[in-house]
Amino acid sequence: MSAPVFVPYSDRHVPSLPPEEAAREFHAVLSKRRTVRDFSDRPVSQATIEWLVRAAGSAPSGANKQPWRFVAVRDPGVKRRIRAAAEAEEREFYARRASAEWLADLAPLGTDASKPFLEVAPWLVVVFKLTRGDDDAQHYYVNESVGIAVGMFLAAAQHAGLATLTHTPSPMGFLQELLGRPKHEKPFVLIPVGHPADDCRVPAAALVKKPLHELLQIV
Repeated sequence: MSAPVFVPYSDRHVPSLPPEEAAREFHAVLSKRRTVRDFSDRPVSQATIEWLVRAAGSAPSGANKQPWRFVAVRDPGVKRRIRAAAEAEEREFYARRASAEWLADLAPLGTDASKPFLEVAPWLVVVFKLTRGDDDAQHYYVNESVGIAVGMFLAAAQHAGLATLTHTPSPMGFLQELLGRPKHEKPFVLIPVGHPADDCRVPAAALVKKPLHELLQIV
């Protein structure tokens, strides 16, 4: 086993503001993020998506294996097929799979099996987790690593002024088949990306976040 190689940390981000102010400013941006289901068909450039994925790809991961793949869909025909398959799963979910408690928890959000945003949003970014490497190498802490990368993707999209939604139809195996992904890539989340519609409305219930004293314990 070769010895690890270390290099100087010379490219560290140093904000122009003191840490507390910089953190407050970043919070002000992220706190305005809303899960959006009313998208505009206004175009978003491929370069924008590429930069969002670069941001996500900078996430830490177990043993630096980077066990994620982002498949960005803009083809209308493919989006149409994804919507049809997702809505089929969602109809089963709302009719038979979801418990009464789950449905009650979803009621304030006004969700149902209809997912028109899957065709309207200019991009559908499907995040796959790699259970093993393309070379069959072992991966570690896959769910944790991919979850961090997804969070960074959402933050980058918000920073860019774009709207997103984390959509998780269950099961999601149809995404692997429709997008022709290999067996070691498993669908993790489907993220429509675009601009909100001019008349976009969001559920009031989703605006209520836990206060700091419920989030943080200092010992």
